[in-house]
Amino acid sequence: MKWRMNKIPDFILSKEDVDELKNISLRDVINGRLFTRSLIANQLPFALFLAFFAFMYIGNHYRMEEQMREIAVLNRELKSLRYEAITTSSELMFMSKQSEVLKKIRNKNLKLEELREPPRHLKVKY
Repeated sequence: MKWRMNKIPDFILSKEDVDELKNISLRDVINGRLFTRSLIANQLPFALFLAFFAFMYIGNHYRMEEQMREIAVLNRELKSLRYEAITTSSELMFMSKQSEVLKKIRNKNLKLEELREPPRHLKVKY
């Protein structure tokens, strides 16, 4: 209980400090006299600490928005590339059908013919 009694007076403002806070006007804020007062000057490091974290928070927010825009662009590009890959693979499957291969061979007059009997397996002994 005794340690609490020693801590409490640190947080209680003296009558002069209270009077000093009551006498702050807009004129003091504009011309800068506010920062010369002892009560405010004692709290200045903490205010700068909070300002630093505010700047960090704002910078983090802008960076996150930039990354979200980049992700959206990459997702659109991925989707278009996926469609292109599907289209290309379907065209390749169509072109490699036996009937399409035969049409191309006949159009180019390559003198190749379709097998009419199944291929034979040759067995060679070493």
